Amino acid sequence: MAETRKIKRALVSVFHKDGLEEILRTLNALGVELLSTGGTQSFIESLGFPCRKVEDVTSYPSILGGRVKTLHPKIFGGILGRRELAGDQEQMLQYEIPEIDLVIVDLYPFEATVASGASEADIIEKIDIGGISLIRAGAKNFRDVVIVPSKAEYKPLLELLQKKGGETDIEDRRWFASQAFGVSSHYDTAIHSYFEKNS
Repeated sequence: MAETRKIKRALVSVFHKDGLEEILRTLNALGVELLSTGGTQSFIESLGFPCRKVEDVTSYPSILGGRVKTLHPKIFGGILGRRELAGDQEQMLQYEIPEIDLVIVDLYPFEATVASGASEADIIEKIDIGGISLIRAGAKNFRDVVIVPSKAEYKPLLELLQKKGGETDIEDRRWFASQAFGVSSHYDTAIHSYFEKNS
């Protein structure tokens, strides 16, 4: 079927690592290349799975105290590039942008940080930028990409990988996109509520 996609490369960048090990093991067994950053990359390698650094793709280190890690055309181009458009494919080839078929990400715990009574400076640092952008990009390009926006979707992803061997169809990807927009909407609503109460 034309709208079936094979997961060949995955970007994994998460704040919470628990529940991820079996997914990583399954992806590795399926021959999926893993890309990651910082602590997640160290976690993946500690499990014995090969993992390519995002900075090896972008040629840019994590900067500004970790505020900018994945925000780069080679990452977002890999997620947003449309597989059926010759123009997109030509540009991805020209600029050496790797296709990213699966994005597993979660968001900094903004609500938990607010609830803990943390300082405003700490709360502001828990406003996720890269993660929310990855979620929106993956969900926008659901025709080609599977987006996993939180731990709540780990089990459905694992079941999908085990059932279909790394292949997904358009209905699968649309379902994950729907969950992703729900996550991003809830997150932005929580941030808006905080600012409304403290302005």
